Amino acid sequence: MSEDSEYRTERDSLGEMQVPADAYWGAQTQRALGNFPISDVTFGRRFIRALGVVKKGATQANRELGLLDEETAEHIVAAADEVIDGEHDDQFPVDVFQTGSGTSSNMNANEVIANRATELAGGEIGSREIHPNDHVNYGQSSNDVVPTAMHVASAEAVEKDLRPALETLRDALQAKEEEFDDVVKTGRTHLQDATPIRLGQEFSGYRAQVEKGVERLDAVRSHLRELALGGTAVGTGLNTHPDFPELAAEYISEETGVEFREADNHFEAQAAHDAMSEAHGALRTVAGSLNKIANDLRLLASGPRNGLGEVEQPENQPGSSIMPGKINPVVAEAVNQVHKQVVGNDAAISAGAAEGQIDLNLYKPVIAHNFLQSAKLLANGSEVFAEKFVAKLEANREHCAERVEQSMALATALNPAIGYDKASKVAKQAMDEGKTIKEVVVEEGYLTAEEAEEVLDPAKMTERVILGGE
Repeated sequence: MSEDSEYRTERDSLGEMQVPADAYWGAQTQRALGNFPISDVTFGRRFIRALGVVKKGATQANRELGLLDEETAEHIVAAADEVIDGEHDDQFPVDVFQTGSGTSSNMNANEVIANRATELAGGEIGSREIHPNDHVNYGQSSNDVVPTAMHVASAEAVEKDLRPALETLRDALQAKEEEFDDVVKTGRTHLQDATPIRLGQEFSGYRAQVEKGVERLDAVRSHLRELALGGTAVGTGLNTHPDFPELAAEYISEETGVEFREADNHFEAQAAHDAMSEAHGALRTVAGSLNKIANDLRLLASGPRNGLGEVEQPENQPGSSIMPGKINPVVAEAVNQVHKQVVGNDAAISAGAAEGQIDLNLYKPVIAHNFLQSAKLLANGSEVFAEKFVAKLEANREHCAERVEQSMALATALNPAIGYDKASKVAKQAMDEGKTIKEVVVEEGYLTAEEAEEVLDPAKMTERVILGGE
């Protein structure tokens, strides 16, 4: 292939650019590739899909309003559908670290869709028969398209990826909650022995954490469903039909199955990204919940002989290149690492959201990228955690029963029967002499063997009892 056939010439307001002959993108995308060789990190599936959804919805609205002719709109919609379906993900090469408005990514979408639509119409790529600005971007600006795509991508990621994954994890935890409900073990506070608890009760706490995480996601989705589209450059809606924002939001809702609406205030929607920061705060909290659960399960499975050893972890893979037979909680550790990444992403998002200047926030790409990465990591991490770790846990029933019988914390149940001072004396003596609480309280004559058996039943200590009555 000759050098001339490897490239074609495209033009923008700054002049000519040589673009790979087989690329659907145009001059502005090519300039961005030269301007931002920063991270080699590009936008993923969710954001590219959202750009296609926004362009399709905008085109449908403009067609209905008589602002685009039927044939042109038909080809743009068809090209946008291909973007939505992931057929052209390799045509979105722009680095995440780019112009703060995301203009390069908006123009990337405009050029890809315009050139593909031109091709579908029988025209030549690069001819601008269907124009990236005049047709695909009609009545829009990067300043309202990109925040709209941010909300569409983020809302879909939360509702279609993360929320179902958390429900899978919740179900796995609930199954173990029920399976382990009869396993009485030693509770721990400050990492020290405390009163008895059922293993199922501990798992009920984990299940509730995940359930409340879902509730937190539901609580913030309202603001994510507001769309900036229709504000154009600074929120005034210059060059856009008055009915365009509401109509476009209806088409976007139809495409996604998520009920989006026009922003309450277009100036806020473009100048600030508080909704993204708020929503990511819910993701950060979910990440913290998963981290806590993973840490607890690692501790409960520690050993197997010289740790707590109350649950038996799955043998996912060999744990050491030097110690034969060692098994590590590798999946739980992956969840721990997801938490750290999400915390870092939250710092970037909260900082970026706080740095809007006058009429435009200029941290849109990094906010969008970090949010979507967090949602993906949490969704995938939750699925893997549920299926490859939680679902495969087994209770070490004999060990739990043996250790709870030896616990000094059983003395707590003596308080109503013999008083705190005597109970403290019993606990100290049992510790010093290497005896059980039951043995000492009977030896000292505080309770009969039958009374001690009744008072010091570990299973009864896991529920509230009525004191001072029948």
